[in-house]
Amino acid sequence: MGTGAKLIPKLLFQLALTLALYAALLFGGAGTLDWPSAWAFLAVFGLCSVSVSLWLAFVDPDLLEERMKPPVQKAQKTWDRLFLLSLGVALLAWTCLMGIDARRFHWSHVPLSLQVFGAVLQVLSYAGIAWVFRTNSFAAPVIKMQKEREQRVISTGPYAFVRHPMYAFGSLSFFAGPLMTGSLWALVTLPPIFLALHMRTLGEEKMLRAELEGYEDYARRVRWRYAP
Repeated sequence: MGTGAKLIPKLLFQLALTLALYAALLFGGAGTLDWPSAWAFLAVFGLCSVSVSLWLAFVDPDLLEERMKPPVQKAQKTWDRLFLLSLGVALLAWTCLMGIDARRFHWSHVPLSLQVFGAVLQVLSYAGIAWVFRTNSFAAPVIKMQKEREQRVISTGPYAFVRHPMYAFGSLSFFAGPLMTGSLWALVTLPPIFLALHMRTLGEEKMLRAELEGYEDYARRVRWRYAP
């Protein structure tokens, strides 16, 4: 059995826990299970997550193993540990807000066409992230130098156009969730989340400029961070 195949049971367990957590937050906020839009969101999100993760298990098992590690790691920058813990709490509350807004109190009303558009954004987000994974085997979820994996500058694929394509494609998913579940208030609260992620990007770039050979030259060639 190959390395990727050995990771699949643990991978599926982690994905199941993630879906269960999302379901608990959404339906807990909503106060009911009678919420078709949330079920549709979980189905699309789950299908995308499973598809990309299983694909990654066979095309780059080392990256998948890296991404399955906990969000707090020994080699990780200390400030990033604190950031991810704080962001995690904020995102839990943000997900619960969708249920409170769209289903419990019906503050927002999103037409079906926009909900479908949200589903399209979710698929596009994961397609873009898969492109990032295929190009960059060092796309770890935490900020650290991967010296043991001989990390190097990646300048092909989406990195030929922007320095942080993972953030760019991932941001589509932040729009997809509120649209699919019908929560305009969850959209309104996105700017502070994006600002926090931008600050994390600046911290990551500071580390890369100082510790990764060739990154300074790459940053001069590719001017844009998220979109050309």
